[in-house]
Amino acid sequence: MCDYPSKRARSVNELTDQIFEGALKAEPLKDEIFCQILKQLTENSIKYSEEKGWELLWLCTGLFPPSNTLLPHVQKFLQAKKHYPLAPDCMQRLQKALRNGSRKYPPHLVEVEAIQHKTTQIFHKVYFPDDSDEVFEVESSTKAKDFCHNISGRLLLKSSEGFSLFVKITDKVISVPDGDFFFDFVRHLTDWIKKARHVKDGVLPSLTYQVFFMKKLWTNTTPGKDTMADSIFHYYQELPKYLRGYHKCLKEEVHQLAALIYRVKFEDDKSHFINISKILKDLVPQDQIRHLSPDDWKRSIMSLFNKHSGKSQEEAKLSFLKIIFKWTTFGSAFFEVKQTTDLNYPETLLIAINKHGVSLIDPKTKDILTTHPFTKISNWSSGNTYFHITIGNLVRGSKLLCETALGYKMDDLLTSYISQMLTTMTKQRTSRGNNK
Repeated sequence: MCDYPSKRARSVNELTDQIFEGALKAEPLKDEIFCQILKQLTENSIKYSEEKGWELLWLCTGLFPPSNTLLPHVQKFLQAKKHYPLAPDCMQRLQKALRNGSRKYPPHLVEVEAIQHKTTQIFHKVYFPDDSDEVFEVESSTKAKDFCHNISGRLLLKSSEGFSLFVKITDKVISVPDGDFFFDFVRHLTDWIKKARHVKDGVLPSLTYQVFFMKKLWTNTTPGKDTMADSIFHYYQELPKYLRGYHKCLKEEVHQLAALIYRVKFEDDKSHFINISKILKDLVPQDQIRHLSPDDWKRSIMSLFNKHSGKSQEEAKLSFLKIIFKWTTFGSAFFEVKQTTDLNYPETLLIAINKHGVSLIDPKTKDILTTHPFTKISNWSSGNTYFHITIGNLVRGSKLLCETALGYKMDDLLTSYISQMLTTMTKQRTSRGNNK
């Protein structure tokens, strides 16, 4: 609040961290912080100091509520000061903190900078798989689940089930757990990466991040059930996996799909067929291109393209999805790993995690070697360089140790699918119990 001169320049977050970190770890300090801020806002004749005090109170009410003993006094203070611009907003934030509970981390830089620039609204850009983006308001009390509901409502999706927020920071893309406060998660992530980078390079990196909204769990995904989800998410998330050659598919399907992808890209415009050799990688899986000459591909794709004359981009997307929906690997997240624990499997493996469980795939033939349903998986863990899974009994079960830098993603996906499965089973049991 600038009542006491600082001996050195401080970063934006440094002082707010010092004020709130202790209180977030020790319950009694929460009331202490409220008391100190209210005390310094009472009969404060220095306008600049008072302004800063209100900014602090605004941040504080977005982090945690006071105890039941102190609450009436804080509410009375805000009521008495309702002519101050931030007082009504502090009261609203207090109500939300009472409803949603306490945050775990001090304010994120975005929150501190927002109030310092005299704005109580924080807008966040969210990116989608079809390369579009939209801006959404995010509050200090916004949890990932609420954020997902807001996004799916704006995009007119039929449901937010299976969708998740993802934060891309440096070289990692990490899913935000449904129950986490959005700013807590981002704060935790940036702190964690700062520590790791600081130790590694000796220099603190500038950590900018992007937020993505995507389909994560494909358990109840059927093409045609939600046309907006098909158009914005399902098509654009499945297309890159198909083009990387992860699925096993028939030759006829490859030709049909190429014609449909062309139609989505260029609609009825046939002029790009002249440069077919340049765009084949965008139409045909990488391991299939060499099977025909560019001219043969051109003839085949053009003939099927003409058969679909008049089909719109959206219809072509749906036709594409309906073909790949028949494959057991539809909706999979694929991971290329190395393993040496099981000599029955190749050293380089393709692992697919989807609604059926965890499938081990031969990367050359694309044959599914085995699928471990979620009910048979007893244990799993991950680290910076590995992913470890136990199938069956913890003592006698089979184990698979994979070498991969994406163990954190495999771990999170497996946890999410199994959590969803357990929730569904509990609901079914409750429903059966109620019907009796």
